[in-house]
Amino acid sequence: MNTPGTNNNYQSLLAGWPTLLAVVGACLIFALLVGETKKYTQPPPVDEGRAAVRAKALSDLRAAEADALTTAGWVDPAKGVVRLPIAEAMKLVEREWQNPAQARSNLMARVEKATAKAPQKPSPFE
Repeated sequence: MNTPGTNNNYQSLLAGWPTLLAVVGACLIFALLVGETKKYTQPPPVDEGRAAVRAKALSDLRAAEADALTTAGWVDPAKGVVRLPIAEAMKLVEREWQNPAQARSNLMARVEKATAKAPQKPSPFE
């Protein structure tokens, strides 16, 4: 027997299938796009040649860092800025601060020298 309510339920059930198919299709398209994007954005595998280049660069960097930490040298000779090993710098500070009053005045003089403003450029109209 064909009742109006039964036919209506069947039609509403059929009306939801296109929406479901559209959602599933959109998810599949999205998954395909993610997979293709992942292929193009992954870096090439590290082969032995590239690994050797990277290992050499790392060893050169570590050697330069070790040299900078263990030897004294000029950072900026024009400004009188030097690089000291940490142990030597600590010994220098200990020796300097044996007389705290003099060390404080030296420190203040260095701070004033480092933060002194450059003289203003004279106005061309003066």
